[in-house]
Amino acid sequence: MLRAKLSAVFATVAAGLVLILAGCSSTPVDATAGWSPSKIYTEAKDEVAAGAYDKAIVLFEKLEGRAAGTPLAQQAQLDKAYAHYKSGEPAQSLAAIERFLKLHPASPALDYALYLKGIVNFNDDLGIFSAITRQDLSERDQKAAKESFESFKDLITRFPQSRYSPDASQRMAYIVNSLADYEVHVARYYFARGAYVAAINRAQVAVSDHQNTPSVEEALMILVKSYDALGMTQLRDDAQRILAKNYPQSPYLKGGVKAKTDPWWKVW
Repeated sequence: MLRAKLSAVFATVAAGLVLILAGCSSTPVDATAGWSPSKIYTEAKDEVAAGAYDKAIVLFEKLEGRAAGTPLAQQAQLDKAYAHYKSGEPAQSLAAIERFLKLHPASPALDYALYLKGIVNFNDDLGIFSAITRQDLSERDQKAAKESFESFKDLITRFPQSRYSPDASQRMAYIVNSLADYEVHVARYYFARGAYVAAINRAQVAVSDHQNTPSVEEALMILVKSYDALGMTQLRDDAQRILAKNYPQSPYLKGGVKAKTDPWWKVW
């Protein structure tokens, strides 16, 4: 009787151990195991269309592995970069694009890769606090804008006939204006605080590096006012003459340095 009971106990323990070991060794079921590469791609695109970018990214990564060395795998890399961008992950998006550019320097989709790189940097989200503070794009660090400009410039130089070049050209013009606005914003900041030499330096950058932008008009006025505050009358008069010659109807000729109030997105 005792032997039978012990045998039953051992059998129960052994069965339990088998179940535990089976549970530890089990792996998640891959629902895409029997899918063709084209089906994976179709499903991934559907997830993108539905806004389920996290799910799409997983599918694109699977496709990269299963269709390695094919044009479809290349497309999956770019689509994954786009999905990262749309999900608010610019660093991951840029990393995916850089990897694509390194692995496929002769790809027919190289123009799109450069365009997407420019777009990711161009659309640097100001975030919720910008709506509260009315922060202007020109008031922020311009590193991303400069990188965006270089990507668009590379696209237009290498692929002037690309379908993406016209839009890239328009965005480049906006970025140039933004960079000029940034210099004037900083110059205005220094001028308001009596740091006239610093104001002059930043205003001169706007005038010399961004000659054909609207911000030059205000930059010249800041030069006039700053030189006047420092008692540098000859330089003041020179800046005044340049302002009057190039902007004869400028309101700055009658007033002073004005504050910029409209955020960039109201005119873009």
